[in-house]
Amino acid sequence: MVPVSSPLFPSPKVYHRKAAIRVSCFSTSTSEPIEARKAKSPAAYEPRVFDNLFLSLFRNKMIQETGWDSKKPGYDGLIEVAHRLTVGQDNAETRDAAVRILRSLFPPLLLELYRMLVAPIDSGKFAALMVARVTALSCQWLMGPCAVNSVDLPNGTSLMSGVFVEKCKYLEESKCVGVCINTCKLPTQTFFKDHMGVPLLMEPNFTDYSCQFKFGILPPQQEVDDALKEPCLAICPNAVDRKEMNHDMDAHKCPKA
Repeated sequence: MVPVSSPLFPSPKVYHRKAAIRVSCFSTSTSEPIEARKAKSPAAYEPRVFDNLFLSLFRNKMIQETGWDSKKPGYDGLIEVAHRLTVGQDNAETRDAAVRILRSLFPPLLLELYRMLVAPIDSGKFAALMVARVTALSCQWLMGPCAVNSVDLPNGTSLMSGVFVEKCKYLEESKCVGVCINTCKLPTQTFFKDHMGVPLLMEPNFTDYSCQFKFGILPPQQEVDDALKEPCLAICPNAVDRKEMNHDMDAHKCPKA
């Protein structure tokens, strides 16, 4: 809204003070370069009121898909169910199952309406901006601290449609490239593009466990996606055993990726 001078609001100080606070909030959370954020130690995430609700909902959807539950409580149990999702089926089947889980979190009509009515606005920019902000606000319980940031678009412009995850808790706790790729990265990209009409490229960093979401940008073909060529993580509990038993190059590749 554009402020209008009125006798009812004689003091301009109130308006300027509020505006300053609003600008401050955006500048601290979105404009800091990625390189500067990576140089810092990841901030400790402080649990929020609805975190347990979100975790329980997501875990229950995974249990329904796998038909199995872990005996461990909380996030540890969620990670075990995520690993279970990769058992007994190939990677494509795992990705399809993960997409079904994501779809089940939303009312079907909501997804369809978003794809039909919101996604086309301003050539998709508005939808990309929206989902970036919702992701940063609602998914920190799963990924850890993150913030909206600017990404470069193919047409040479930039848009505040990125989300930078400082150190992904899901990747760190799963300790598995394959779990990241087939239960998170690829199915999440598919979900947003096919069911919300928003292209998404996710760029996980398997060295520092950060991850860059780029809403509004199409991902590369899987054959040329570097993330799918990553070797096992150093923290993978099974990687050392495989390397000792098999010294060829394939032994270093995650069997779940």
